[in-house]
Order: sequence, then structure tokens, then C-alpha cells
Amino acid sequence: MLFCDLLNNIYLLLRYDDFSENLQGVKRMEYNGAAAYDDATFFKDYLRRRNRVESPNNSIEKPIILELMRNINGKKVLDLGCGDAQFGVELLQKGCIHYDGVEGSENMVREANKNLQTTTGHVYFSAMEEWDFPTETYDIVVSRLALHYLADLQGIFSFIYNALVSNGKFIFSVQHPILTSSCKSAVPSVAKTNWIVDDYFNSGKRVEPWINKNIVKYHRTVEEYFQLLKQAGFTIIDIREGMPKNSNFSSESEFQRRMRIPLFLMFLCEK
Repeated sequence: MLFCDLLNNIYLLLRYDDFSENLQGVKRMEYNGAAAYDDATFFKDYLRRRNRVESPNNSIEKPIILELMRNINGKKVLDLGCGDAQFGVELLQKGCIHYDGVEGSENMVREANKNLQTTTGHVYFSAMEEWDFPTETYDIVVSRLALHYLADLQGIFSFIYNALVSNGKFIFSVQHPILTSSCKSAVPSVAKTNWIVDDYFNSGKRVEPWINKNIVKYHRTVEEYFQLLKQAGFTIIDIREGMPKNSNFSSESEFQRRMRIPLFLMFLCEK
């Protein structure tokens, strides 16, 4: 009897270990591309964070993107990874005559269609690397904080180059390589007091904990972005690292915190 009880206990322990591994497997579930935005809880939390007045996207990245785009009056614009297309609405209000967005999340496309319904803008439900790019159509191609989710940029850059008219502009932002190099600092916490930069020259896949999900991103150095753009035929006109402007912040402490480390890397390129 004692031997049978011992075997039974061993069996239960093995089953528990299997169960624990399965639980850990769930915790380690990774979301590629736009997949996370089709999780209802993640999507709701993302929109709440994204639409904060002092979200870095609003206070740092967007003003610089608009500055790099310059005069968009009368321009045809393609927005890759357009999200809910609120940016598209703003571009149309500023005089853009044609706006196409490409978005791989069904939830985001639903929001984009709502936002664009009273405009001439259009959104396509597709992963950008699978979209059928037209040739020599757009004056401007823009992509805001979407390209670091892609494993292959060489192909996308070539598609973008061919989709632009002569002297057309390609403007994009990505998460700064200082942040994508290591995920050791990407843990839920209060305002950070330091950041870890590690494995900077080891490019490739990273899995970052973000809004209670494990999100797959791809780290590249500044040099790699530059070389990939050159290989696609682009001339790099300007590079920005998102230096904050005090006038875009209502809180001095938040402004000073954002002065400590670059969050974004932005390029202005020309065909």
C-alpha cells in the first residue's frame, strides 16, 4: 500500500509539473505584428494609454513627424500601420487630398473606419508586408511606430520606394534602438530612474512585456536602418531622435523625465 501511495504521489507531482509548464507557456505567449490589438483587453488598455494628452506619441513623436512631412496640402498619403486612423483624419483636415491607411488589426480597422466615415480616406485590412503596393502613386508614405514589429524591412522599403512618385517622401518613426536593444528595463514599474542598454549590436527578435502581454519586436541599430534605406535607393534627408520640447508638456517634471533618454528614432527620406 505504501508503495502504491508513493507511486500515486509521484504521478500527481508529475501532473503538477506539466500543469505548471502549461501555465508558464500561457504566460510566455507571444504576439506578433498587430495580433495583440485584437485581444479585447489589450486593445482597450492601449487606446486609454495612447490617447493620454501627455502620451509620448502625442507630446514628442507626432509633432516631429508633422514637421518632417511639412506641407501636405494637395498630397496623396499612404499610412502604413495606421492604427485607428485618427492621424489620417488630421492629415485630411490639413489639406491632404488622398489618404490610404493599411492596418493588420481587425479591431483597429473597425475604429479606423468609424473615424474616416465622414472623410474621403480609406483603410485596407492587411498586414503591410502582404499588401499589394501600387507603383508611383503616393507623394508621401508615412509609418508611425509600426516598422519595428517587422522581421524583414528590406522588402518593405523596396515596396515603399516603388509606391512613391519621383521625389516622393518616406517619413517614419520606430522605437529608439537604445530601448529595443534590451528588454531588461521593460518591466511594469513607477517612473523609471535608469535604463539598461545591452546586446546593442546583436540585432533581431526581442520579446517585450507591454500592457500585460509579451510583444515581439525587432531590434536594429541606427546604422542598420540607415544602410537598409540606402540599399532600397532612398536618400536620407533628416534623422531625429525625438528631443522633447518644453512647450508640448504641461508638467515640468514630465518634461525633465523625457529629457533623459530618447524614445523614438525618425527618418525623412526621398526617392
